[in-house]
Formats: sequence, C-alpha cells, structure tokens
Amino acid sequence: MPSFVLHDQIPHSLLFPDQPLYFLPPRVFGCTCFVHILTPGQDKLSVRATKCIFLGYSRLQKGYRCYSFETHRYFLSADVTFFEDSPFFSTSESLPISEVLPLPIISPPDAVPSRPLQVYHRRHRVAVPSSLAAVPVDSPPIPSASPAPALLPSADLPIALRQGNRSTRNPHSIYNFLSYHRLSSPYSAFVSAISSISLPKSTPEALSHPGWRQAMVDEMAALHSTGTWDLVVLPSGKSTVGCRWVYTVKVGPDGQVDCLKARLVAKGYTQVYGSDYGDTFSPVAKIAYVRLLLSMAAMRSWPLYQLDIKNAFLHGDLAEEVYMEQPPGFVAQGESGLVCRLRRSLYGLKQSPQAWFSRFSSVVQEFGMFHSTADHSVFYHHNSSGQCIYLVVYVDDIVITGSYRNGIQNLKQHLFTYFQSKDLGKLKYFLGIEIAQSSSGVVLSQRKYALDILEETGMLDCKPVDTPMDPNVKLIPGQGEPLGDPGRYRRLVGKLNYLTITRPDISFPVSVVSQFLQSPCDSH
Repeated sequence: MPSFVLHDQIPHSLLFPDQPLYFLPPRVFGCTCFVHILTPGQDKLSVRATKCIFLGYSRLQKGYRCYSFETHRYFLSADVTFFEDSPFFSTSESLPISEVLPLPIISPPDAVPSRPLQVYHRRHRVAVPSSLAAVPVDSPPIPSASPAPALLPSADLPIALRQGNRSTRNPHSIYNFLSYHRLSSPYSAFVSAISSISLPKSTPEALSHPGWRQAMVDEMAALHSTGTWDLVVLPSGKSTVGCRWVYTVKVGPDGQVDCLKARLVAKGYTQVYGSDYGDTFSPVAKIAYVRLLLSMAAMRSWPLYQLDIKNAFLHGDLAEEVYMEQPPGFVAQGESGLVCRLRRSLYGLKQSPQAWFSRFSSVVQEFGMFHSTADHSVFYHHNSSGQCIYLVVYVDDIVITGSYRNGIQNLKQHLFTYFQSKDLGKLKYFLGIEIAQSSSGVVLSQRKYALDILEETGMLDCKPVDTPMDPNVKLIPGQGEPLGDPGRYRRLVGKLNYLTITRPDISFPVSVVSQFLQSPCDSH
C-alpha cells in the first residue's frame, strides 16, 4: 500500500525501481477461463481459444497466468475471457459404490444320489453395528456340539456374500483429522486429560509437578543471572507492584509440545503514570514488511536465519524506580519483609517493551546497522562492496537475511555476546507462519493456524468447498437473531483476517463479514 512516509509510493517501487508493476483487474482464483490463441496461419475453422484454469498474475509481463490441462502448457496472456461464476473443478463427490446384483437361485435337482452326502454347517452372518466394525469378521468357526440338522433345500440356505476389499478414500486430506466437539462431557474430559497437558491453576499445584517446577526454577535462574532486582527495604511513601506466575505450553509447527514455560509477570495494571512508568511505546514489525523481506530473499536467493532471544524483556534497563513483591513460592528465607527493587524490565510492566527495544536497538546499531525510515523494527547494513544485511525483529523473534554471509555470522556473534540467544538455524516458523525455502523460492503456509481455527469452531470434519463464499448470498445488517456472544464472532473474524496473509483468496469474504462486527447475527 502507498505510504505517506514513502511519499505516496509503495515499498516495491523504492526497492526495485527498474521493475515495473502491471495493473490488471482482479479475478477469482481457480475459475474457468479461455485464453485467446493468436497463431499466424490459422484458417476460419481453427480453434480461437483454449480452456484453462486461472492461477494468478505474471511477474514478467502484463498478463494473467493460466494453465491448460489439455495441452499441459502455461499461458501468460492479457487476452483472456473469464467465467468467474464457474469453477474449473466441480465439487468433489464420493466414489461410486459397487452395485449389488441379486444372485440367481438354482432349484434343487430332482434326483438325489443314492450315497449319503456330507453336510457342512454354514454360519449365518449377523449384521454388525457400525460401532463394532473394527472386530475381524473372518474368525475361525466354532464347532457345534449339537447333532447335524437335516439337509435343507438349497433355496433356504443363506447366501454368504463376500466382503469387498475396495475402500472408499476420502477425497480431501483434511478428512484425516478428527474432531471431538460432538463427544459427551465425560468423554471430552477424558480425551483432554490424556491428550494435552493441563495448565496449573495455582503456584502450589505447579510446584507439585516436576515439569512445571523445573520451568519455574529455570525462570528464577534467568532472573538472577541478569540481575533483575535487589532485595531492599521498601522506602516510606512507595508502593509495591504484585506479581504472579503465568504458565504456557510451547508447541512447534507440527503441533508437538516443545517445552513447558513458566514466566514471572508483574501486575503492571497497578502502576501509576508519572510515578513508576513513563513512555510505553515499542514498535513491532509490520507483516507487510515481513512479506517484502521474504520476497526479496526469494528473488535474490538469500538465506533466511532465525534467532530467539531468551527472556528478552529481562535485558531492558529500567530508568524508573519500581518496587515489586517477592515471587510466590520463592520468598528468600529470613527476608520475607524485603521487596524487590527492579533493575531490569520484567514481563507485565508497562514500560518493559519500550525498555527492551531501546536496549536491542543500541546493541544492533553498535554493529553498524541503521533504522529503516519506513519501519523502525527493520534494520539494514550495506558495506562498501555493495553487500547488505537486513534484520527484522518482532519482540524476541529475529529474522536475518542478506547477501553478506560473513557479515550475518558476525552479527549473530555480536548478538550472542550481549543477549542469551538461541540460534534456530534456517527460518521455519515465524509469527504463526510456516516458511519453507528452496532454490525455487519461498513457500508460506498457515496450515497449523487454520487447523486451530477449525478446531475452535468444531469444523475439523467439515466438507471443503470450492469457493470461500457463495456469490449469490447477500448479507444484510440485522438479518436473523443476534448472537449471544458477539465477542467470539469478532475474535474469529480477526483470526481469519490474519489468515489472509497466506490466503488472499478469502480477503473479500473476510471484508464482508467484517462489516457486521458491531451487531453480528446468526446469518452472518
């Protein structure tokens, strides 16, 4: 988007002035289109167009990017006719079920042989309920202790139908995920107890758990190593700020538990402006510039690295005089009457983000990097040979890229000397976005984030559709019954808005449902 800071220009025009932008009307992704063929030497009966699927826009010339399944060719053309109401692929249907034909009944022969016949007992197949379908059917027969019955006519014998080996596959891979929202309350509680780690509700409960206790001990060790506070007597006329423990379970991009995290958080809502805090603003990276940085790395084959600053807020210096109560469960023996005189910023304080960013900016600028005028969370460095380094920070998550490989390693070592950091290697997961880089480009995905939204709404087992919104549906304000929890509606719309980072095809439906945030109804 054009910015006032950039003199009504977009970042792409400033970074790549030699690459023009081609403006084309937006079209529905995946719709049916016909690319006009302008081949010389055609007669009157030659084909004038070929049926294709619309895939996007060309970066090399002004035109649409289409693909033909008949010729297996890509087309870059601006002379295209679109049928946006007809998707190229129709709705997936289930595989056809084999038709069961009745078997002919053969009447018994008139003449019966004089010698006796051996009689075999055939088990009657009983219809098994669906809940017991997993029990094997072809188990060995149990011999009968009763005498053999008389020979029945073959017409009265039940015909044993062989069970088919063909299995109907789900047409969509999302069907492989299960949803437990339809389980009863006891079963839901049981599944939650065995499939997830419960968060402690109190400090004694956390101390009784080995994993959470170790996480709290590690947090206290980090606080003491950074010199976060000094135990002093509370001066007269001063008030203390309370604190509490916050417990979180960190998961990776695959959804597996990474570690248990216990964090000591100050009750900053009791602070008084002008007394124990002042400035609180701290910039964070804008997602537009993060995408721009990833685009630059993809176009120029730059490596992408990620760093994580451990206990980032503890590295900020406090200019104000703040006193805090001792942490629950870790009160110093014989010094229960003392309070903590904070020297470093702590999570929960109003000025902690500003203190941390000021500290980080000073360290990065010592290396020779400069603030970006468009986004203060973006830093850059250019050497005399034209090589460059770019760094973007979002609180404690850092992404580094550029063409100066040795300079990037030197920057990492410079940060390691000042902060306790963890080198995560190549960039894989950032701000809920899964990132995969290869020689052909960079792929962004929010699969885990989308599945979390489906799990929250109980739609993991839903049937996918071709388009995110029916074009014939018109939403009207006040249509239907008002929702009992409008906050949940607003929260889901906000999550869908963040999902548009990697799913621009849902941008228009999200903008439509965003018009009813004030008073949402069930039809919205």
